[in-house]
Amino acid sequence: MPIPTITTERLILRAFTLNDARRVQELAGAFEIADTTGHMPHPYQDGMAEEWIGTHADDFERGEGATFAITLRPTGELIGAIGLTIHAPNQRAELGYWLGVPYWNCGYTTEAARAVLQFAFAQLNLNRVYATHFVRNPASGRVMQKIGMQCEGTLREHFVRWQKPEDLVYYGILKKEWAK
Repeated sequence: MPIPTITTERLILRAFTLNDARRVQELAGAFEIADTTGHMPHPYQDGMAEEWIGTHADDFERGEGATFAITLRPTGELIGAIGLTIHAPNQRAELGYWLGVPYWNCGYTTEAARAVLQFAFAQLNLNRVYATHFVRNPASGRVMQKIGMQCEGTLREHFVRWQKPEDLVYYGILKKEWAK
């Protein structure tokens, strides 16, 4: 079963293809993206995008992940990525996303995240979705708040980025809360 396509008012969330690799490297290669995400490499080397894209179909087939390209509905232009790391035995998933710097502050991440939450609860029948952000990246926290997630606490110096301990703010939402 292939990764589904999700359409919103302004976006199409779809499976990545190898044709997207150059654009992924271009957008994800910006230091601002790596600096605000936990696992984005920097510099973003040749071949990394192809390798990453190559994992998506198997992850989805095993029920371990669902990764979507965020594209603009009118043009099909790739602007970022959003996905779920699924923990099926516990009926939960971690939400993660990144958006190319030129597309920040346009509401695209919030729109995509709402659609992915709908997918998580209605299609995957998950009970819980959670996400984290660095304390120093409050814009990501605002996305989580806008989609109805509740702040559940701060994990102090829980992650090391650029050899520096980072505090993570932890958010979550339950299926019954989303249904409201």
